[in-house]
Amino acid sequence: MFFDAVANDHGLPHNPMKALIGPRPIGWITCVNARGDVNLSPYSFFNAMGENPFIVAFSSNGYKDAVAFIDETKEFVCNLATWDLREAMNKTSAPLERGRSELDYAGLTAAPSRLVKPPRVAEAKAALECRWLSTTRLSTVEGVAMDQWLVLGQVMGVHIDDDFVKDGLVDTAAMRPIMRGGYMDYFVATPETKFSIARPTRA
Repeated sequence: MFFDAVANDHGLPHNPMKALIGPRPIGWITCVNARGDVNLSPYSFFNAMGENPFIVAFSSNGYKDAVAFIDETKEFVCNLATWDLREAMNKTSAPLERGRSELDYAGLTAAPSRLVKPPRVAEAKAALECRWLSTTRLSTVEGVAMDQWLVLGQVMGVHIDDDFVKDGLVDTAAMRPIMRGGYMDYFVATPETKFSIARPTRA
């Protein structure tokens, strides 16, 4: 099949784009505002954008609390969402009334960060402490502003559960990170599904 992505004329019950661009890593973002209120929310438009230093990015559909808090205080933490935390991660996406703690609602523990003010999720097997670089409102090719906000941050500090460092390498599959698919679907990385391929040398 082929469909015009702008006209959205796919004829299916749901737009298949998110199912095609996936599975996507989840940016489980903690941030605070100037008053010290903490927000924790998951974003599936998330990934690493560069290295030396590492840059991460997430995009929010709507100018939500996470974007507003980060714009205000210029710091955030990306927590690793894993299989054992899948229900808690999903709970933090609930539209709670302003001021209610997503951490408390999901039964999670706030742990202090080393270099930034926002806490990390104590139960997460890894977390990236970040400082804000930019927030960009996205636009279409016609120059029409969208209600989509791209946030970039530089990774300043990294927490890794020592149980998952084996022979000097992080065993990502053993952490069982979860990833977002389309619709209500998620995927999980496991040691059984991991494979390695060496990059080719010059032909």
